[in-house]
Amino acid sequence: MPELSRRTALQAASVAGLPAPGRRRVPTFVFAAGANGVSAAPDELILRGHRGVGVAQPGQQFRLSYQAPQDLVAFASERSALAGVTVADQVAATVEVVRRAAAHGPVILVGASIGGAMISLVADAVPQLVDLLVYDTAFCCTDLATPDEYMATPEAATSRIGDLLGFVAADPSVVGAVRFNWRTADRTLLAAAKAAFLADGTDAEFFAFLNGMAPDELLGKGATPSRGDRTRWGRVPRVYVRHLRDRIVPLALQDRMIREADTATPGNRFRVVDLDTSHVPDAAKLAELVDIYDALV
Repeated sequence: MPELSRRTALQAASVAGLPAPGRRRVPTFVFAAGANGVSAAPDELILRGHRGVGVAQPGQQFRLSYQAPQDLVAFASERSALAGVTVADQVAATVEVVRRAAAHGPVILVGASIGGAMISLVADAVPQLVDLLVYDTAFCCTDLATPDEYMATPEAATSRIGDLLGFVAADPSVVGAVRFNWRTADRTLLAAAKAAFLADGTDAEFFAFLNGMAPDELLGKGATPSRGDRTRWGRVPRVYVRHLRDRIVPLALQDRMIREADTATPGNRFRVVDLDTSHVPDAAKLAELVDIYDALV
């Protein structure tokens, strides 16, 4: 193929989300951002020969006042770069990564926790570019429209998400986002958060997890309608990884969302896999989760 024609074909394939001429069709795991905007592919998944990428979210940033020693007065008043950013903006950023990945082969789109709401919206936008949806103890809105509505159900009554409210470090109306101080040294708050998030892990694993989260989150993210359309989202094959000892998204709530989605699309039911872990896996359980991802390919 002449160089000019080849370049034109590559560009056309990229825009259309099609495999580029002459390239192998290699699956790519795309990890949508969950709460507080951070996502990445596990190193072990890449070492096993898979392609994997996280999605950088628009407007997410750290700031000097968050560093040590912290300036908590400034931290509580500085306007967030997320102010004015919407869930639609984050969906668009994820769609763009999916589109680029699809030029190389099948896309496995993974969402954990509230990231499940994101992958439903992405699948609604570009169902033809997503080959598999993976909900990792994640929100899948079907009968109810938003994650917040699901968190108000009886199945969510045992959730310990309320234990995280003590980390809120600013008035959202002032900073334009929900701001958390994950770098607090308050032992009581930290112990409660560890029990809620990562009860199985070591303190070192827990602190590494906290330091991987950005301080700011979108206002109203949990209140954004995230129900997938049966004819678009509903036609994409899907897997649900249940976390059996999750204290953020309780198992009863996971089961309700699985059941409702299966009822909505009886011809395309969840394939369900169990992981005996908390909301956030420790190192040993993360290895098991990578085994699950590996088996999907």
